[in-house]
Amino acid sequence: MIQEKIKVVISDLDGTLLNSDHKISEYTKSIFQELHNQNYLIIVATGRHHLDAMPIVECLEIPLYLVTSNGARIHSPTKELLFSVNMESESVKSVLSLDIDPEITTVLFRENVWQTNKHNEKLNSFQTELNYHPELVDFSTVEDLSAIKVFFTHDTHSKLLELREQILENHSSLFSHAFSLPLCLEFMDKSVDKSVAIEKILEKENLFFHEAMAFGDGFNDENMLKLTGKGLIMGNAPESLKDKLSHLEVISTNDNEGVAKYLSQKLLKKCTSEVE
Repeated sequence: MIQEKIKVVISDLDGTLLNSDHKISEYTKSIFQELHNQNYLIIVATGRHHLDAMPIVECLEIPLYLVTSNGARIHSPTKELLFSVNMESESVKSVLSLDIDPEITTVLFRENVWQTNKHNEKLNSFQTELNYHPELVDFSTVEDLSAIKVFFTHDTHSKLLELREQILENHSSLFSHAFSLPLCLEFMDKSVDKSVAIEKILEKENLFFHEAMAFGDGFNDENMLKLTGKGLIMGNAPESLKDKLSHLEVISTNDNEGVAKYLSQKLLKKCTSEVE
């Protein structure tokens, strides 16, 4: 039985724990509170910045580990910063000096602000509360370009694929990268991955990947889904991810509260599976 070996529940946010309105439902909240009551360790692992993600997970009203910026930051259940790594300024400058299609929106995740070359309404919609503020800048005038993460977004996936190849041609040894969504290409320090950050937490708690269950919908979730004892792919995930991880189970969508319903049916003890 799954119940007997799983001690850790890991979830992505966007497209997974959050619905299309970028919110956590009351039902999902009740299920995660019951997970806490039944002594499961809970980890939320997201591509979002910590200032953006913290108010979201706070609504669950339970202690949890928070992995943000795809693993570049780890915060403890008491909100203590446990781990951080940045991209060096010269490395970022080298990327931004490339001939990037001007239609592509470029964003730098800085510690207290996100800097961008253009206003993007779709990006702003991801924040239900504006805790992490955008700043419009001309990157050619910024001296210090050190960043937590740099990402590019465009409505045409093929444009981002071309940009990825353009960047990796001379920078593959410097960065890790992932498509968190087909329209969002993200670059981080080479050492950064959600799975690496999760492993640090598991070691701290004397736990192992085979004792963990993970939920995700993006290519930045790929390694954590493959490494955990039970990896679950959201029904709304890209077909290309489902095909790549065809050995993993696909569950219901984020808008159908797929994570909470799966946990209720498969993991929580029977006496609590009827929580509404």
